[in-house]
Amino acid sequence: MSFVDDPDIKLLLALLLAVILAVAAWFYWDDIFVPAEEPVVVLPQSAEDEATPPREPIHPIAPPEMSMTAEGELVPLPPLDDSDAYFLLSLIDLFGSGIEPLLVKEALVDKFVATVDNLPRGHVAEKIRPVGRLQGSFVADAGETAKVYVLSPDNFARYSPLVELASLADLDAVVATYRRFYPLVQESYERLGYPNAYFNDRVVEVIDHLLDTPEPDGPVRLRRPHVLYEFADAELEALSSGQKLLLRMGPENGKTVKQILRDLRVRIAQPSS
Repeated sequence: MSFVDDPDIKLLLALLLAVILAVAAWFYWDDIFVPAEEPVVVLPQSAEDEATPPREPIHPIAPPEMSMTAEGELVPLPPLDDSDAYFLLSLIDLFGSGIEPLLVKEALVDKFVATVDNLPRGHVAEKIRPVGRLQGSFVADAGETAKVYVLSPDNFARYSPLVELASLADLDAVVATYRRFYPLVQESYERLGYPNAYFNDRVVEVIDHLLDTPEPDGPVRLRRPHVLYEFADAELEALSSGQKLLLRMGPENGKTVKQILRDLRVRIAQPSS
């Protein structure tokens, strides 16, 4: 993946907020790591899919234990296409009002679901990210030769407020919100192109993929064959968009986010048999 104006904190927030839908949370910043726009990856429904009944989920999500009004009746979820305001209020309850300016105003659930689904791929298209364009500059330091650059530690601090936001969140409350909105999340996942799949299984799969991100020893070297930066190490450049994000945020922030993901996984996944 290339680095253009820096989707840094944007992708982190999309990683963190998609961890709300993953238990939902993660994201990008500006466009320094974003290549040319790519189409949203959607798997078409085949005739075989139509004939195949939905399989049993590997990691089923229990319905919420409590979501009651003062009168004691379960508050019904709105239709998916009318859920933005209701979902935003729930995110504000979890993360505070400071999160509202960071988010897009339409199709929040759909964009969270699509972002989570695309994190193991090479690029998360701009149009499906739930976080709007933020400010910030990517910094590359000069390396040992004229054609080699180093990912500057000055970038890492830009992620720290968002990592702290995720660290301070009540994970039990996050999971409760995820369970509450799961019917809408699953509906969104099915219309993305997975009518016989279970979104929470995909979330667990994505978390496991992110936890497999390598942790390089020493500075991360970059190259700039044209306008865009790339990882100099071919193995790092071949990583997914989500894994590259963990590298860009720096080793300490990356370790913190990985621990959050492990804690979330325990809450949403069935134990291995």
